[in-house]
Amino acid sequence: PSHVRYAALYRFTLLFHLTSCLCSVQEAECAYTLFVVAIFWLTEALPLSITALLPGLMFPMFGIMPSKEVASAYFKDFHLLLIGVICLATSIEKWNLHKRIALRMVMMVGVNPAWLSLGFMSSTAFLSMWLSNTSTAAMVMPIVEAVAQQVISAEAEVEATQMTYFSGSTNQALEIDESINGQEANERKEKTKPVPGYSNDAGKISSKMELEKNSGTNSGNKYRTKKDHMMCKLMCLCIAYSSTIGGLTTITGTSTNLIFAEHFNMRYPDCRCINFGSWFIMSFPAAIIILLLSWIWLQWFFLGFNFKEMFQCGKPPTAKQKACAAFIKQEYQKLGPIRYQEIVTLVLFIVMALLWFSRDPGFVSGWSALFSEYPGFATDSTVALLIGLLFFLIPAKRLTKTTPTGETVAFDYSPLITWKEFQSFMPWDIAILVGGGFALADGCEESGLSKWIGNKLSPLGSLPVWLIILISSLLVTSLTEVASNPATITLLLPILSPLAEAIHVNPLYILLPSTLCTSFAFLLPVANPPNAIVFSYGHLKVMDMVKAGLGVNIVGVAVVMLGMFSWIVPMFDLHTYPSWAPPISNETTP
Repeated sequence: PSHVRYAALYRFTLLFHLTSCLCSVQEAECAYTLFVVAIFWLTEALPLSITALLPGLMFPMFGIMPSKEVASAYFKDFHLLLIGVICLATSIEKWNLHKRIALRMVMMVGVNPAWLSLGFMSSTAFLSMWLSNTSTAAMVMPIVEAVAQQVISAEAEVEATQMTYFSGSTNQALEIDESINGQEANERKEKTKPVPGYSNDAGKISSKMELEKNSGTNSGNKYRTKKDHMMCKLMCLCIAYSSTIGGLTTITGTSTNLIFAEHFNMRYPDCRCINFGSWFIMSFPAAIIILLLSWIWLQWFFLGFNFKEMFQCGKPPTAKQKACAAFIKQEYQKLGPIRYQEIVTLVLFIVMALLWFSRDPGFVSGWSALFSEYPGFATDSTVALLIGLLFFLIPAKRLTKTTPTGETVAFDYSPLITWKEFQSFMPWDIAILVGGGFALADGCEESGLSKWIGNKLSPLGSLPVWLIILISSLLVTSLTEVASNPATITLLLPILSPLAEAIHVNPLYILLPSTLCTSFAFLLPVANPPNAIVFSYGHLKVMDMVKAGLGVNIVGVAVVMLGMFSWIVPMFDLHTYPSWAPPISNETTP
């Protein structure tokens, strides 16, 4: 019960408070604040964003930081970047560009079940690079659900046709065109009705079959065969996991990447090595490998992986595959020709990505060199704000009115997005949550808690670096299953940074894999929003997600470890302790 949980939290928090009062030093008081925030984030006794405001209350009361300084930590460069990205996401979703991209990419890969799942994973991962993981999963899942139900309907119709016309050619039942054309189709048309939500052209199902499907209960009537059920599970998890994997590839792809970048640039301002381009080059190979291995794992786990069947050329498509292709093509045609608003959004999207990549690529001088008098002043948030502003300036359509004389005249225009639309998309809870993390980090520095933690963790320097990285990655991956991803990374960054400094290891060696592993919340429906969205469709049980997610978790951690000891090493010179990191003294704090 909730009252028991609150009582336990109160007693536990009070006990820790009494312990910190006995120490009566700022390190202990800051540790108490960190402890309270961590417990409230893990248990969600309060909303995450409300808990994030606690440092603003407790730090001034404990004399750790004045209120003005704490308040300034709640709005950083990160928030400006987030605003620009949300402007882009709002326009993409408003004008249905995301649906056009998803359907087009699926059409390109074909309708074989294995390739279809890969197509959905690829398009979802691509969209997740630029949109939030949650909105991507919420957008793609209705399309996937419709395709899956269309496949089941097509198979049911083929079987019904086979039974009705059993005296005819048996091959006739295997080809959907032969069952929907000519006199036979006309005879069946009177006895059937379309599946709700689908067009007549995409295939039909008998009334009896439809009634059984819609009234399906635990007895198993919802799915014709076990294979149909497995296919639905596969499609759901493909969307959940690929939306998370796609978010790894860009700094703006998920909030954990943004939180890491802001924390790192604030703690190590002289580094200037983490930007949009360097992050993409570092994480893109890892994301591609994880995506492909996850696809193979899920395909094998649910449907089996038949290489011979997948790569067999010249084999005619089955009825199921034709139904899939017909439905996806029909959905794409419903969008009509690409509109002016979609073109403008796509152009601004490409311009934003190019400006991010070319600001400071590393191997050549970027456009930031044009402002050499002010080095480091222009950041990725500068680009995001510039493009975001254009969404409010560029007209989307003219507003007209009819004069008393009957003449239609234009009196104003509406922009690509409005402030109300932007507000509905802006995740203010994440903005406050991240601000609370920055305030915690500042408090740990001001109080000396970070230095104290670093000194206490220095004995870990005797362990091999690979083991330290593996332990921290597994710790983060386990914690993020029960806590939100932003809360996990926000909580651990102020601890892992001093750990790296204490053992005299390049901070990126520990922070990069920990940040990437924070996104690996694949085991539980409540672990992250995309999991919850696909779980709500009713095809999955918790154990399905646990078993499949465990394999994807292992793949993710293994690929991250591989990257940390291969292509990522020369990018950031990970084997040397950098000059931009603070020197470590052997002094201890009381």
